Amino acid sequence: MKLFTLLFGAFFAASAVAAEYRAALVADMDSGRVLYQENANVANYPASLTKIMTLYLTFDALENGRLHLDDYLIVSQNAAVAEPVKLGLAAGSKIRVEDAITAVAVYSANDVARVLAENLKGGKEETFASLMTRVAREIGLSQTNFENSSGLPDDDHLSTARDIALLSMAVYKHFPQYWKYFGIKNWTYNGQTYTNGNRLLSTYPGCDGMKTGYTNKSKYSLVATAARDGRRLISVVLGAENKDVRADVSARLLNRGFEMLNAASPMVVKETVVESVRRPAPVSSPIVQKYAVDAPVVGGAGVQFGAFSSDASAQAMIARIKNTLGANAHTEMTSGGLYRVRVSGLSDDAATELKNRATAAGIDSFVFH
Repeated sequence: MKLFTLLFGAFFAASAVAAEYRAALVADMDSGRVLYQENANVANYPASLTKIMTLYLTFDALENGRLHLDDYLIVSQNAAVAEPVKLGLAAGSKIRVEDAITAVAVYSANDVARVLAENLKGGKEETFASLMTRVAREIGLSQTNFENSSGLPDDDHLSTARDIALLSMAVYKHFPQYWKYFGIKNWTYNGQTYTNGNRLLSTYPGCDGMKTGYTNKSKYSLVATAARDGRRLISVVLGAENKDVRADVSARLLNRGFEMLNAASPMVVKETVVESVRRPAPVSSPIVQKYAVDAPVVGGAGVQFGAFSSDASAQAMIARIKNTLGANAHTEMTSGGLYRVRVSGLSDDAATELKNRATAAGIDSFVFH
């Protein structure tokens, strides 16, 4: 096992010396256990990986009835002029919510990401970005700050490989019924077919997600997920030199990750010298405090403790929450037939406090609004 760990470290050391990428990580999606990480807490520009949070909040709106897949969203002039990757929607036109989700997940359309942001948060993308950062804090992303819904360049728009992995796993755990959108290889809209930039969907056995990213500053990034023998892994590669590198490194991470799972190998941590970017503002700074301006009214928040396929499993979780946390949870049936376990009617502070106690007790949860 020790020899395997040393070989695994050496395997990626060669890549790091060649400056093929800035950060990398592979983790078990079911347990959350990191298997290998390199520069995982170093600040980077997330580019279009940002859209994972945009979709996370869209899925939350769907689950809470604020949005429906067959609803239509209005395209503003501000959204219509978004560049460079876009569907080219005209100002004043409309797009169905499910098409908008697919356009963002498959084609990474910046104009559609802005459409979702504006329609979900009062017509202002900056207000939506504030919500993105606040929710990021609530689900454990400690080094992330969002300035827009798409990941277009902004010096204050930052994240880390660790935070991106946590966000991606939160989508998988909290909204499994919408995971399918990240695995769509090709999508046709208005007579034009768009191909997913994640080439591992076609080349890596078991790959079913998740998202690509690129800007001149960020370079090439990829979150990839794959299942094998009942186990599921997630890899994150940030700042790769080109598309080939991000795909190759991601595949290597997944391969070695599955080998480490089978061998029960300990985690490998590696730090290399990379050019620094601006660090995210600390949680106590004004850039984070401003998010309280748009906080929901008291009583409009709650904590979700998972979505289960059977009522028996949901009731077992309710009993655990009562015995461990002293909170009274209830079930809500989702449109997909899952039993969602929730504690509702809380203030923002009370919801955050309950989530923190749950985390300390080893219970997975997230705050909703």
